[in-house]
Amino acid sequence: MSARRSRGLRSERVLASPQFRDGIFRNPRPVALGPKPGTRLGIGREYLFGGQTRRPPRPLPSASPLPGWARPADTGLRATWLGHSTVLLELDGLRVLTDPVWSERISPLGVVAPRRFQPVPIPVEALPPLDAIVISHDHYDHLDRPTIQALAARASTRGTPFVAPIGVGGLLEAWGVPAAQIHELDWWEQATLRGGDLAITATPSQHFSGRIGGSNRTLWASMVIQTANRRVFFSGDTGLTPQFAEIAARFAPFDLVMLEVGGFHPAWDHIHMGPAGALDALRLLGGGPFLPVHWGTFNLALHAWDWPAETAISLAAEQRVELLMPRLGAPFEPARGLALEPWWRVPGRGEVAPAPTPVPAPAPARAS
Repeated sequence: MSARRSRGLRSERVLASPQFRDGIFRNPRPVALGPKPGTRLGIGREYLFGGQTRRPPRPLPSASPLPGWARPADTGLRATWLGHSTVLLELDGLRVLTDPVWSERISPLGVVAPRRFQPVPIPVEALPPLDAIVISHDHYDHLDRPTIQALAARASTRGTPFVAPIGVGGLLEAWGVPAAQIHELDWWEQATLRGGDLAITATPSQHFSGRIGGSNRTLWASMVIQTANRRVFFSGDTGLTPQFAEIAARFAPFDLVMLEVGGFHPAWDHIHMGPAGALDALRLLGGGPFLPVHWGTFNLALHAWDWPAETAISLAAEQRVELLMPRLGAPFEPARGLALEPWWRVPGRGEVAPAPTPVPAPAPARAS
């Protein structure tokens, strides 16, 4: 298929999408693209005088996942958080990578762009063969051009599919992903891959899209990733939406629920959930082991860098949620649970790190 023909088909799909109206993609209910009206002055004051520590005093500890990846997952599902929203999922032996971002800085703004707190635990070149790469939307902290180009060079030999919402395929193709390996999905559409052993469904989220040059020209989505025996939900970026209940009606129960918790502020809680909203979303989704993502990697908001993790621990204990907080790069199997250890509580310069004190995990509360 030629690039020109691909662009033509892509344009036709955009125009036919129920989410595309009056020239742009839209949420089912009106949602502002930025802070709520009347909040900008307060945000400015908080930015200048809030006093939050928005970067850790030193790089966060991480582990190499390679020894763990060398062994099969006994329970059929294993996950490795590599930072922000990048997670390597292993479902029944198939490997799926979500929102891969390896760049030190996100956005094309050079030295003023947000810089990651620490390197990814492994380089792109050390990744094992992948069976699918999932992109939730086109924002710079989820769709990273250098990373996609590096993955495209590897993926072409294996034919690794890239699954993304409608419109994002144009960028993927421009960056070297073969058109035949790009699967663009509207909400509720499914890509069946690897001979039917892997299915990825784009599901609704409440967010927006856009890189420099335009907003909402491509769709955003959450994703359900499933094999015959395992099912995972990945939120991408989203505000709390009642559509999570419809997702649960179609797909729950989930063996792992990955929800964004960072980059939050009450002024934009319509497009980002934060820890409290994530727990509300978890209930709507039918529960399940909860892996917080979208934190601990970039300074994208006004809260302290560790506020998402500390708040998630506190709220999860109150609500008896099965919270999973793995160390960066440490593979884990959700079915086995994971003791809550605040590994991110790093000391400042010149301080001695205290011995880690595991936080007792609440009893799992799985929805029926």
